[in-house]
Amino acid sequence: MPDSQAACVRPMTAARWKALDPRTPVVVGVGVATQHVDEPGGGLEAVELMIAAARAAGDDSGAPGILRAVQRVAVPHGTWSYSDPGRIVAERIGAPDARTVLVQTGIPQQTLLNAAHAAIRDGALDVALVVGGEAARRAALARRAGVAAVATVQEGVTPDDLQVPSDEIITRLEIEGGISSAMAPFALIDGALRHAEGRTLDEHRDEIARLYAGFSRVAAAFPHAAFPEPRDAAFIREPSQANRPFAFPYNKWHCAQLFVDQAAAILVCSLEVAVRLGVDPDRIVFPLVALESSFSLPVSQRRDLHRWPAMEVLGRAAESHLGQALSEIELVELYSCFPAAVRVQQRALRLPIEGVPTLTGGEAFAGGPWNNFVLQTTAAMIEGLRAAPDAKGLVTTLSGLLNKPGLAVYAMRPGPAPLLLGNLAEQASRATPRVEVIDGYRGPAQIAAYTVTYDGMLPARCTAIADAPGGGRCVATSDDAAFAKAATQEEYIGATVAVDGTRFTAG
Repeated sequence: MPDSQAACVRPMTAARWKALDPRTPVVVGVGVATQHVDEPGGGLEAVELMIAAARAAGDDSGAPGILRAVQRVAVPHGTWSYSDPGRIVAERIGAPDARTVLVQTGIPQQTLLNAAHAAIRDGALDVALVVGGEAARRAALARRAGVAAVATVQEGVTPDDLQVPSDEIITRLEIEGGISSAMAPFALIDGALRHAEGRTLDEHRDEIARLYAGFSRVAAAFPHAAFPEPRDAAFIREPSQANRPFAFPYNKWHCAQLFVDQAAAILVCSLEVAVRLGVDPDRIVFPLVALESSFSLPVSQRRDLHRWPAMEVLGRAAESHLGQALSEIELVELYSCFPAAVRVQQRALRLPIEGVPTLTGGEAFAGGPWNNFVLQTTAAMIEGLRAAPDAKGLVTTLSGLLNKPGLAVYAMRPGPAPLLLGNLAEQASRATPRVEVIDGYRGPAQIAAYTVTYDGMLPARCTAIADAPGGGRCVATSDDAAFAKAATQEEYIGATVAVDGTRFTAG
């Protein structure tokens, strides 16, 4: 930070701190670790990347002893097989007595941060470390070469707190009807949004190509990006051998790139402890809003396929607390596994739809470590705010298939009101219209959303969510390649098809 900015921040911050609750949660350090392995079997395993990120977060705080003061290490589960990675991290950073938490997939990454904020605010905890990471590229490279990638084996070790979700993310009827990949539900949602806004197929493809070309430009300047090579809208829009089609209208470079080696760590403590441990005042960032919703509803059961009412609920609550529109926040990082996630959130939070809401380049270009991306983006946001001390920063979370949103707002300066912290699941549930999905439906139905999947470069099958005349809904697939190809060239939402259980034919 330039000296002029530091001089501006310190007196104001010091004056405001006198009036603050000493239990106010603050972010005091962030660390990122990345690698790009080319030698099969080489490089660091995932937990070593987590340790490196944790040590970097400790250094970032400016407080030499802070890692030894960590009382909780919380980790979101990854593609690795460690039974208690937090224990390895805790021991290696000099905090062997820290309580360990492992949170399974299906629980938002924002939940780990919110739990730390709540425990610190309530006096149950002084210092917490939230850390996660992947070495998926390293593992894939070794697997393809038939080489063993050495990884730590933990036997007879369990975390102090193992959190497992109980909600259904994708249903049996959706799987039997043909929704068999992560990108297909998002492509269905994106198609429903296209139709709701009256866009043509070409206009829709243009819009998502423009959006992701903007993400690519941001990644080109982001120091931690896994894929910084600029990719323009024309390349992203069109299927090619370098940009294979996956689920219409999505190609490879519309999708999260999971095969990356990345880790991130966030250090959170109370303001009182930050001062006592000697954290550099210029490193302290205040969470102003930390919201989530644990309400979950499978895609096909949502009446309005193109909306995310739960995120709308979080956005309105945040705006009410902050006294300003989220569109006025200067720095924004929306969760970005697929274009639908970004586009639906822009509308739910009333952000400019022509904007490029990322500091990192998103999961397609910065890299999408499987269940750790929010920690990466939070670290980037903290760094961004330190460079722009008068700004606020918005970071969002997505779990599953537009399930369980999270929303956080950060600033270098404390807000006029205490941190807004909570789970708005009940409000989200009340705000979400639902529809029954019929098991074994037979009869006519009107397509509400569809996507096309491919064999190689060729359209092969079309999967649709369709509405029955009586008000129910079904999920079915057509294996008619000619129909699948036609569905990539003309709009079939609104068309009537004949459904026979999990299959459909064009009328």
